[in-house]
Amino acid sequence: MNISLENQRILVTGASRGIGRAIAEQLSASGAEVLIHYHKNPAAAKELQRQLPNPTYIVSCDLGDLEQVKGWIPRLVDKYGKIDALINNAGVALSVPDDAPTEEWTATWLHTMTVNVNALAIITKEFVQHARLNINGRVVNISSRAAFRGDTPEYLAYASSKSALVGFTRSVARYYGKEGIRAFIIAPGFVRTDMAKDFMDQYGEDFALKDIALERLTEPKDIAPMVCLLVSGLADHATGGTIDMNAGSYVH
Repeated sequence: MNISLENQRILVTGASRGIGRAIAEQLSASGAEVLIHYHKNPAAAKELQRQLPNPTYIVSCDLGDLEQVKGWIPRLVDKYGKIDALINNAGVALSVPDDAPTEEWTATWLHTMTVNVNALAIITKEFVQHARLNINGRVVNISSRAAFRGDTPEYLAYASSKSALVGFTRSVARYYGKEGIRAFIIAPGFVRTDMAKDFMDQYGEDFALKDIALERLTEPKDIAPMVCLLVSGLADHATGGTIDMNAGSYVH
């Protein structure tokens, strides 16, 4: 099966590193134009842009500032043209002890929800408005194994935010399908990224390895091909579905 994404323009949030970077690389290798979103690391975004074989554009937005998020998709469309697919990959995984002072715990909870849920919802809402005009659009939301099996007490906010994406994505899939919108969930387990460094520092790599059924930890490059398949149109009848990519650490 040869997947070609020629003539597709795809926005990947959090594309300067980790899973987002691997997704951007795979999409570009398959022929897509990629909008590389970053927040704090323009150098990494520019480095990625230089490496990709197809036209790419670097776009910035602080997903922790909802005033920046509102209207972002229309502004991108006005500048770059029609967007065919949206990969909501950007997110935060902040650790806070369950016995932390309530002010500190609440600040972590609210910031996590702002970035992982509220910003994603606004971006998706505006993308759906745009895609309905073309009767075509695909959304891939990166959730987590934690949405289904839970997480440690330090990551209650993270697990809860990723659970919220599941109901949101399923609703988009069910109620906009006849208008050409497809929506999918990918739920990775532990992936070797910078974002996972805090967890590794707390629990160690052996903890993660003992939890999986395979011989090595999942890498960002292991997630990217599935995203490519979902946006290709070859898997549209999986709309609303969750693809677990957790190395057999949680099967449901």
